[in-house]
Amino acid sequence: MKLHFGSERVLAVVAHPDDAELLCAGTLARAKADGAAIGIAVLCNGDGGQPPKPIRNLAAVRRREMDAAAGLLGAELYCGNISDGTLADDRPTRLLLTEVYRQFRPTLVLAHSPTDYHTDHRITAAVAEVASWFCASRGQKTKSASLPKSPALWWMDTVNMSGFEPGFYLDISSFMPLKEKMLACHRSQMARSGDTSFSPLLDLMRLQARVRGAQAGVAAAEAFRAHHAFKRARAW
Repeated sequence: MKLHFGSERVLAVVAHPDDAELLCAGTLARAKADGAAIGIAVLCNGDGGQPPKPIRNLAAVRRREMDAAAGLLGAELYCGNISDGTLADDRPTRLLLTEVYRQFRPTLVLAHSPTDYHTDHRITAAVAEVASWFCASRGQKTKSASLPKSPALWWMDTVNMSGFEPGFYLDISSFMPLKEKMLACHRSQMARSGDTSFSPLLDLMRLQARVRGAQAGVAAAEAFRAHHAFKRARAW
């Protein structure tokens, strides 16, 4: 079975600047190669991810890192600029992301699993789901017009695969070099490799891709589950 993204508009909705690289950059790259339009929405600004030697104006540094990674992929980048650890599933955040959906007009959204380890990830999952409904509702007012229908929604794998049962896998074997280059753009986080409270990102990403690939019979894969709510389920 071969899934082709050629006519799709795929938007990744993540909490932090390097989350897309860890969890779905291979799928985004594959979709881009198929001819899809690609976007990444990052709700938090990454100001809490300090390496052992603190960086001044870390949020600005991480914005430049995001820009560089998105540039490698050719993705549109949307930034919520919310401080790490303060993200909330409230009306302003729901409407902020609803407006992003209405600007980008996705047919498919990739978002954090509701069971992922980080509070910001779980809240991002909730907001992404709500906005996938709001964006097609004329009763929810934002600057841009509502979409004709809600996008499909796929939950991404959890970090380190904890507690996530894949519904399906995407073969990203040929896109691993690009995924690694994108992750390498996040130099402030790569500098945390010696931090005992933080997992080395490159090793973590490679291991996860290999394990999911082994489960699916390919060299490297990313895992997802479809959100089967009313009006968010699709036939492919």
